[in-house]
Amino acid sequence: MTNPLLQDWDTPFGLAPFDALSDDDFAPALEEALAAHRDEIAVIADNQELPTFANTVEALEAAGKKLDQVLGVFFTVAGADSNETREALQRDFSPKLSAHYSEISGNKALFARVATLWEQRDSLDLTDEQARVLMLTHRGFVRSGAALEGAEEARMKEIKGRLAVLGTQFTQNLLADERNWFMALSEEELEGLPDFVIDAARAAGEEKGAKGPVITLSRSLIVPFLQFSPRRDLRERAFRAWEARGANGGETDNREIAAEILSLREERAKLLGYDDFASYKLETEMAKTPEAVEELLMDVWGPAKRQAEADAKVLGEMMQADGVNDDLAPWDWRYYAEKRRAVEHDLDEAELKPYFQLDRMIEAAFACATRLFGLRFKPLDVPLYHPDCRAWEVTRDGDHVAVFIGDYFARGSKRSGAWCSAMRAQAKYPQVQTPVVINVCNFAKSNPALLSYDDARTLFHEFGHALHQMLSNVTYESVSGTSVARDFVELPSQLFEHWLEVPEVLGEFATHARTGEPMPQELRDKVLGAATFDMGFQTVEYVASALVDLAFHRGKAAVDPMAKQSAVLAEIGMPEAIRMRHATPQFAHVFAGDGYSSGYYSYMWSEVMDADAFAAFEEAGGAFDKERAQALEEHILSTGGSADAAELYVAFRSRLPGVEALLKGRGLAA
Repeated sequence: MTNPLLQDWDTPFGLAPFDALSDDDFAPALEEALAAHRDEIAVIADNQELPTFANTVEALEAAGKKLDQVLGVFFTVAGADSNETREALQRDFSPKLSAHYSEISGNKALFARVATLWEQRDSLDLTDEQARVLMLTHRGFVRSGAALEGAEEARMKEIKGRLAVLGTQFTQNLLADERNWFMALSEEELEGLPDFVIDAARAAGEEKGAKGPVITLSRSLIVPFLQFSPRRDLRERAFRAWEARGANGGETDNREIAAEILSLREERAKLLGYDDFASYKLETEMAKTPEAVEELLMDVWGPAKRQAEADAKVLGEMMQADGVNDDLAPWDWRYYAEKRRAVEHDLDEAELKPYFQLDRMIEAAFACATRLFGLRFKPLDVPLYHPDCRAWEVTRDGDHVAVFIGDYFARGSKRSGAWCSAMRAQAKYPQVQTPVVINVCNFAKSNPALLSYDDARTLFHEFGHALHQMLSNVTYESVSGTSVARDFVELPSQLFEHWLEVPEVLGEFATHARTGEPMPQELRDKVLGAATFDMGFQTVEYVASALVDLAFHRGKAAVDPMAKQSAVLAEIGMPEAIRMRHATPQFAHVFAGDGYSSGYYSYMWSEVMDADAFAAFEEAGGAFDKERAQALEEHILSTGGSADAAELYVAFRSRLPGVEALLKGRGLAA
């Protein structure tokens, strides 16, 4: 019987036949797909004809499609609906895939063909996109160690293989800590919590098989608990468990793993001739250098810290007035900030939340995409990997554009956070392929499903990434969609968040879950007026994480990352009552893989641009200005990585932005 993962899928829109798949299919499918890809690579490398763009670079683009098909399905379910079998497969697959890609990047005959084309590039009569793909292909080989020889080449393969194993282990340890801890609450301990938190806690208890409500380490549940529970002892217990993820000792402890990862990254960079890993990693980003990143972060750190310290003083006085004779602690901040918000902005999260129904916010995101880009969304009844998932066909002017899948609810089998990925990316070569894009979130499950304002922003953020994938219009998959510089990839996502704040969007879609009435104008004004509330706290916890990440990868690797973390935080004067958004043992952005290593700053780098880019709409005809939307699609959303990121932004805006718009947008301007 043919493995369904390897078949050409005769399904609606070529979607994976999830109802025909089993976990037993993955391992044999991977082996067969790897072998097929190896054969394809051998044909390219051993070709006796002189290298051309078609028989080398385009041939590389066309190779490995079955492998892409298998991995697109596997990594989707491994991240969003894991189980013991899938976790074991992931541990097995990681070193195999690392070895496979190391074998390709270390293929001397293949690299020689690419290098020959690179030397002849000016005489090849390439299109701009082809020239870009050739540059990226050549650079990828060089940065992977293709020019290394002998012992250095062998060591590079060892390092890559080990890093792949460690990244998987880091992720699975974190998932285990998040999955295994929960705090049961008695009926008495529910007092003071709003209904939506109680409902979410009861739903979490059912999912955990507990006899009553529980608090888990899912951000969508623990954060509102910290905001609303009047029980300081319970807040402390929950916060300490949240903070201890990945640092509990035993098999799931990530601290030694983080140290080994940093050491191996440093060695890898030095093998390639770089001073340190940060210099290696940032060379291909918009920022280019660690110094440029540090300058941006410190420009923001000063104003953010001043605001946070002023806020801490106010919150501490509120706590003293409550009769708590102690210093403001990290488990107190959200509780007293929420009380302060209720007073200063007359804004109560419990009053606000019924207006942010999940289904209405999905409709809002779709409606904005329709007005801006002419996209339409039609529900699909197709088999998916989990009952919580839903799918839509995306069309424009009647033509099929993409399939969009949403997987919105937290569960024990899903890793924390929110992300967007393409199960199939857009391309026109070697044949036209339309994207299949998925947004994965971790919202608390209740009936009806209600979001916090921050949750709603997350939904819009991830949908901005999805638009980058769905509107991609390039020839080659290697530069499709979100295949861009790491500090540029967050621009479309963070920019799309701004449409949630557009008054007419809130007016139409922020409707009450029980009454169906639109959010009153007065409440809407309060929401928008409080948009920068507690921004000192939010900016400090983020920038501290970004500065620690940068410090980890500059100079000599830290033998004790926790000591290094402490030293960096002491040097910048981290406020006592605030913790990093992601402490080292749970910093999956940085340690689960290379993606955001030395790159966590990129959210802020992109925010500099997104604040400026939305201002372009406001300066024109408003949030739905057709000309600006067309320019955004033409120069950024459709182009993927087919041109330099800075050039694309200048094409859209006629200039590069400064940090002023960001500080103003965060309410931190002097």
